[in-house]
Amino acid sequence: MPAIAVVAALVVASGCASGHAAPPTRPAPSANTPVAHASDTTPPLPGALSIPNANPFPSTYARFPSRTTVIRGATILTASGPTLHDASIVLHDGKIVAVGTTVDAPADAVVIDGHGHYVTPGIIDVHSHMGVYAAPGGIANSDGNEATDPTTAYVWAEHSVWPQDPYFPRALAGGVTTVQILPGSANLIGGRSAVLKVVPSRTVQGMKFPGAKYGLKMACGENPKRVYASRGPSTRMGNVAGYRKAWIQAVDYKRRWDKWNADHKGDAPTRDLGLETLAEVLRGNILVHMHCYRADEMAQMIDVSHEFGYQIRAFHHAIEGYKVADLLATNGIAAAEWADWGGFKMESFDAIRANLALTSHAGARAMIHSDDPLGIQRLNQEVAKAMRAGTVAGIPVSEEEAVKWMTINPAWALGLDDKIGSLEVGKNADVVLWSGNPFSVYAHADKVWIDGALLYDRGDVAEHWRTDFELGYVPLDSATASGGSPR
Repeated sequence: MPAIAVVAALVVASGCASGHAAPPTRPAPSANTPVAHASDTTPPLPGALSIPNANPFPSTYARFPSRTTVIRGATILTASGPTLHDASIVLHDGKIVAVGTTVDAPADAVVIDGHGHYVTPGIIDVHSHMGVYAAPGGIANSDGNEATDPTTAYVWAEHSVWPQDPYFPRALAGGVTTVQILPGSANLIGGRSAVLKVVPSRTVQGMKFPGAKYGLKMACGENPKRVYASRGPSTRMGNVAGYRKAWIQAVDYKRRWDKWNADHKGDAPTRDLGLETLAEVLRGNILVHMHCYRADEMAQMIDVSHEFGYQIRAFHHAIEGYKVADLLATNGIAAAEWADWGGFKMESFDAIRANLALTSHAGARAMIHSDDPLGIQRLNQEVAKAMRAGTVAGIPVSEEEAVKWMTINPAWALGLDDKIGSLEVGKNADVVLWSGNPFSVYAHADKVWIDGALLYDRGDVAEHWRTDFELGYVPLDSATASGGSPR
């Protein structure tokens, strides 16, 4: 059976005939036992408490089976240092255990000839809507924008993600191993993101990156104005007032809950899902990812973050990032940018192709992103276009710098740079073997490993992940007649 296959196991829970466990019996109180009020004796149920770092929907991801693997003689772009030529990398038990020009290969390792090939870390896309705007496109699969209120911090993208979206395996075939799935940009505050491994799973929990922090999607400018023009906000000053109103409420909510969590005096405050998310941002437990095009708005959003004491982790799209790249660097904010998108609405008119190069040159963390299920399949080529634009503008970009735009910089933006994003000993073995230089239009991903497991092999159709949606119905007699075994 190919490593990519997913076997669904039916779990049967024990309990009474109805499928529910029998309730525990309690001794009846004696006639002399004083009857206490429930609030005096019964602690609040978990669902009634707003606890920092609560995790009601934990990851159930488990590494796929893997074999010790050595790639020999390749050109390795580590994203952590200089390019290694005629070098090797060893993957064992889900981790990178050796990388360099001289490594020892375990006797039981699968050895792959990497001569003429390149190796990079798995590509990371911090801005995707796969799963929440799944294929085939249509109203039935349009689950990315809860466009019912300008502030919907209470929604979580994972509750819209469809794991059977056929775009997921296509992203994997493009060398993408980790994605952040975001709500759309209709709202000032759109809700929580989900950080996923690009792996087959029956559930979104099976794709969730263990230990990854949630992100909060926020949006500037034209999109909230357009969506809420008839009911507000309808102006940019209305947008900013909306953010500030939400953060004022969040500061008060956090204060009340922090006090109660510390002393448990009196009744617990009333839980509010939206303010709970914002309070987690104020505590530093959720990272802010903000859709913002114009330089002046990015500067204003930095001011708002200073007013309320939270940190913006990254501006997304950042069409005019080059105009405020020094502010981004000073404030420790990354910029997720396109290679050449622009001009499709007023706030994108000042787009330039050298945006990534200029942002990086100023010392900010520049990174490529897709915001598109087709673009995510060729992010290496998008980086190549941005490299070329930098050279034309007089800012040459080395391959060592360019590979960071699609690996370690987005890993940092997700708070995962200690686990993924570079080829270093001890990090997760998320690795791509390219047919040639990944910044060539002719290169493609030959093999892709996630946590050391080979999940895509261009040369082996059996290792190509197809979602259940694509498989359709195969009659039993058709499967056996073709020489295959029924599955």
